[in-house]
Amino acid sequence: MLEKLNFVKEYPNYYTATSAPRLIELSPIRYLTIEGKGEPAGVIFINATTSLYQLAYGVKKINKDLGSDFTVPKLEGIWWVLSSLPALEVPREEWYWKLMIRMPDFVTNEHVENARGLLIAKKKSDHISCVKMESIEEGTCLQMLHIGPYTTEPQTLAIMHDFMEANDLVQNGLHHEIYLSDPRKVPPEKCKTILRLPVIDRIVATDQFGL
Repeated sequence: MLEKLNFVKEYPNYYTATSAPRLIELSPIRYLTIEGKGEPAGVIFINATTSLYQLAYGVKKINKDLGSDFTVPKLEGIWWVLSSLPALEVPREEWYWKLMIRMPDFVTNEHVENARGLLIAKKKSDHISCVKMESIEEGTCLQMLHIGPYTTEPQTLAIMHDFMEANDLVQNGLHHEIYLSDPRKVPPEKCKTILRLPVIDRIVATDQFGL
């Protein structure tokens, strides 16, 4: 039987978080990604998610045929706004996002392009060409498990920011979420999401960036 890579089992520190803030170290990781702007769960967002998963499963099939299978992992998202206002005070249609699905180390750019070509030939999606493979390095991160609807995330983020303040840390990257639950199948109050913030020591940040 062909052995299948399970990301959750292989990288438990990446896909698990506690109900208290915890620091982790991340090396560069390769993802399929697609960027966009607009309402979460809006038409643009849904189409982007569909394209991302289509290409991920296309890559999986190619690798399975080559003898290296993997379970397509959880959807992730990086979020930001182009405003001095807190994100929740910015209209949702002005939110920017990068949706991501982690890829195994054995997946190559050639595999991705072959899968893309097959999907385009089958006219599976208009957005397949927008998905790309990229390596992202977040380094030291603070993360915490959020349980509940997305609208209550600020409560969890407040705890994380209190931890940062108490430990002389400042944010050093964009807000990152890992969606452990499928909101189509799990009630909002039971949804689990890992919230992750890249951080850096305040003194180091001041010396390097004048923060």
